[in-house]
Amino acid sequence: MATVTLTIDNQKVEVEQGTTILEAAKLIGIEIPTLCYMKDINAIGACRICVVEVQGARALQAACVCPVAEGMVVKTNSELVRKSRKLTLELILSDHPAECLTCLRNTNCELQDLAEAFGIKEVRFTRGAAKSATIDDIDDSAPSIVRDPRKCVLCRRCVAVCEKIQGVKAIGPVNRGFETTIAPPFGKQLIDVNCAMCGQCTLVCPTGAIVEKDDTAKVWAALADENKHVVVQTAPAVRVAIAEEFGMEPGTISTGKMVAALRRLGFDKVFDTDFSADLTIMEEGTELIDRVTNGGVLPMITSCSPGWIKYIEHYYPDLLPHLSTCKSPQQMLGALIKAYYPQKAGIAAENIYSVSIMPCTAKKFECQRDEMYDSGYQDVDVVLTTRELARMCRNAGINWDTLPEEDYDDPLGLSTGAAVIFGATGGVMEAALRTAYELITNETLEDINFTAVRGMEGIKEATVKVGDLDVKVAVAHTLGNARKLLDLIRQGKADYHFIEVMCCPGGCIGGGGQPIPTNLEVRLARIAGIYKADEELPLRKSHENPAIKAIYEDYLEKPLGELSHKLLHTHYVPRGVYRKPEGLPEGDSDH
Repeated sequence: MATVTLTIDNQKVEVEQGTTILEAAKLIGIEIPTLCYMKDINAIGACRICVVEVQGARALQAACVCPVAEGMVVKTNSELVRKSRKLTLELILSDHPAECLTCLRNTNCELQDLAEAFGIKEVRFTRGAAKSATIDDIDDSAPSIVRDPRKCVLCRRCVAVCEKIQGVKAIGPVNRGFETTIAPPFGKQLIDVNCAMCGQCTLVCPTGAIVEKDDTAKVWAALADENKHVVVQTAPAVRVAIAEEFGMEPGTISTGKMVAALRRLGFDKVFDTDFSADLTIMEEGTELIDRVTNGGVLPMITSCSPGWIKYIEHYYPDLLPHLSTCKSPQQMLGALIKAYYPQKAGIAAENIYSVSIMPCTAKKFECQRDEMYDSGYQDVDVVLTTRELARMCRNAGINWDTLPEEDYDDPLGLSTGAAVIFGATGGVMEAALRTAYELITNETLEDINFTAVRGMEGIKEATVKVGDLDVKVAVAHTLGNARKLLDLIRQGKADYHFIEVMCCPGGCIGGGGQPIPTNLEVRLARIAGIYKADEELPLRKSHENPAIKAIYEDYLEKPLGELSHKLLHTHYVPRGVYRKPEGLPEGDSDH
């Protein structure tokens, strides 16, 4: 690869041809501020915060899109550059509501950080002179995500993630000039379009223009109600991310501290979603074996990621029979908390309030689905994201550093390493293979680590010898990669037995409800934490979990049995691209 040599702030630097000024500066320790830029996803030079002075150029250049050239001389901190950046930022702030103290992104807002870095103490321009959005334009129609166009800086990062990573295109620029806003098409709200509710937009938004719907008030109210028995469950990926909210490194395993924090918040019982992840393996593995041996629909595709489920309902409804009928671990445990747990604890089911802590905004949508009432009640009453749990802990004055390590409650708190790895892309597949191999062959695996399905490659494939059968599997993370596999299935070119799909980059560790920032480096650290947690547990195969064996003996009887089918399995429904308006006859909705 050809290289070029240039000078940046009096420092010589040699870089590959095609490198941008922004990237070249970073190589020599110079951080140029940005607002709209996201490496490899959104490099459009829209915000102009990254402008630099290039000798001989007629105007300042946007460093994020300007390629280097041989002999180029760049100034990143000249007086002209500083004045231009500050003026641009003042103009952005003049059109931004001064609601920092009441914004969910307060103290974790890139616009706020830039204002501090640039030393802005006042905004010289009239506020609201350009943008026409008002508080009435806030879109809180969806159970997962809230859009506030007043806080949008038109960076288009959310648009880029939705289109380029997820392939959904639920939102985009609407109108022109000062009237431009980022929104669903045709004046519709998020609940009415093909949004997967994945929340990846909330992770990349630099301000509070797109955030998770905050349901902490509902949980505080339940905790204060003496007539409610409030139960909580925690997902695998939360334990390796929650500590980031309290200044610890990504990937820090905080299972015991998290359990202790939840007890101090007032929850009556703290259960582990990992228990029902083990249960999922038993049900899903049995379902796969049944399909393979009895000529069922193949390939079978996992169904534990609600953003992925909503996506296939919108875009590939003809392929719904390929989905496993298993509910997600969250919903399996939710059903057991309202059906099995009341019998064990002697508590009336109607008095139980079920909360889950998830890395995922789509889980908020999932718990409200019509299909999730098989216990006779709403199986999960409220879903909180990792970020919301952190806010509750700060609200309660909980000092994370001094928390003790505590264990989950019985009978729904015991789990294995196979359940923990559900939090990483490839984890569900690996957990299933650990169990399927031993159940089919009656032999013990010499090496339970199926490394072929691990890692951040978009689509991973493997063939695993299980007895006399060569089991062909595939793993995809992000909806954009899922689309590639679904197209192969439609074309009859997918000769897999089993496919795992996770909606978010890296799997649940990169979910839309995780701490901000969530980038590649952070995702890799969380994945490392997930596999470390797996290795440290005494049991690492779902079928060896004694609590799973007990619940089948005492209650469920067997995988795919009558009661298991009622509580732990479900079906999914075709959806149009746009929701059918009220009163419109069936068949007339847009697709």
